[in-house]
Amino acid sequence: MIFITAKFRVRPEHADRWPEIAADFTRATRAEPGCLWFDWSRSVADPTEYVLVEAFRDDEAGAAHVQSAHFKAAQQTLPPHLAETPRIVHMNVPQHDWSLLGEMAVPGQEWQGLGRSGERAGQ
Repeated sequence: MIFITAKFRVRPEHADRWPEIAADFTRATRAEPGCLWFDWSRSVADPTEYVLVEAFRDDEAGAAHVQSAHFKAAQQTLPPHLAETPRIVHMNVPQHDWSLLGEMAVPGQEWQGLGRSGERAGQ
């Protein structure tokens, strides 16, 4: 899985509207067959910062994403609303979904052989 986290610093005058500004791009990306998730969060410390957490099935799905018409459109429509170039962490991760955070396990939750990091043995 390709796992990406990106920080977007939005111009203050656009910060409250960012979810609406990025809505078409978000909707189209979530509809891609190789998209596992594509979720925005707004910083509680800085209202002009949005964090995007996204994942794609594999390199092929990631390539399809950046070659898509909606990605190319976003490259034109989103930057005018930004205060700076977004920062990114991009990793290939040997799993296909979120792992459970064992250190904060909810009492009574069935672990079914999940290890300390929440991964099943053998993953």
